[in-house]
Amino acid sequence: MILPWHKNAFTKLKQMIDQNHLPHALLITGMPQIGKFELMQQLVQTLLCQDQSCGQCALCRAIAKDNPKEALDISVLIRRSHYPNMVYCRTEINDRGIESKNIRIDQVRSFCEALNKTADDLQIGVLFYADQMNVSAANSLLKTLEEPRDNTLIILLAHNPKNLPATILSRCQSVHIAPAYDQQTQSWLEHHISEIQNADFDVPQLLENTHGVPFKVLSELSGDGFIHYQNWQNKLLDIAIHPAMINQVQDFEGNEVEVLNCLQNLVIEGIRLKSLGYEGGLVELNQVIKIVKTDFLFRLLDDIYHAISLSKTNVNIKLLLDNVLIVWSHISHLQRYPQITRT
Repeated sequence: MILPWHKNAFTKLKQMIDQNHLPHALLITGMPQIGKFELMQQLVQTLLCQDQSCGQCALCRAIAKDNPKEALDISVLIRRSHYPNMVYCRTEINDRGIESKNIRIDQVRSFCEALNKTADDLQIGVLFYADQMNVSAANSLLKTLEEPRDNTLIILLAHNPKNLPATILSRCQSVHIAPAYDQQTQSWLEHHISEIQNADFDVPQLLENTHGVPFKVLSELSGDGFIHYQNWQNKLLDIAIHPAMINQVQDFEGNEVEVLNCLQNLVIEGIRLKSLGYEGGLVELNQVIKIVKTDFLFRLLDDIYHAISLSKTNVNIKLLLDNVLIVWSHISHLQRYPQITRT
């Protein structure tokens, strides 16, 4: 079943199939949790199933049983699909028992070797997430992309294609999954929220909070995290409207990074609404963006990114959050954007 927010991307893929123009290398991009993996599975089932993804035949069931996103506690280079001619490559635990942050060159070499074997049926290789390849791994993939075997399809999934070398991008046909705010996506969310929560939610607002990523909405609603997030969001909006509220942020203590992420989402949403000339579901945010300078929002967003990256060091994250909040509390009335101390 095609997810509502995948329809445009899948239509593009289906046209490639119907017109016999499917390339040897595809790059599927989109925000984390937008469903790139699910779109890939739908494409593979469409290619292999005689009834174009019936969901019931042996091939469809074989692909559906694959779960390469699950972390393993052993070291492997690649993973095999239940479909004999399909392999997956992702970050894995290395020989020292530590999960690597990058896809390594030895993994990509094994991935390419598996795809270089002779096969009568379509061979498929899925690499996710391609923007996690280190430079050596990306270079190792190039030759296979440049000289692919016949009857072979390589599918790369990536959160941020800007992190991929231009040489990789130029050899792939790109398909992007856009954020979704439409009515069909809202209806899909309402149905699935009712299965995990016994409460009414403002679905359009939930999509705004997650920048149009439905799976992220569900993951946040599945635990207590969403309640805390809503509390932090409300307090941050109160601070922007009533700067004196900055003295009542005890709940932020111990949650500085999460609060910075929450503020980051608010600022991104503010930039989006201001650039489109729209009003969102957050009344206080609408009040802020009416009078704030767009340049100040971008500069604040840059400072928030910097603060989040510094949180992984020995920096005093509480002091850093305080500095960011002081700017946020006066963002609507600033005449000149202040310099937040860089550490």
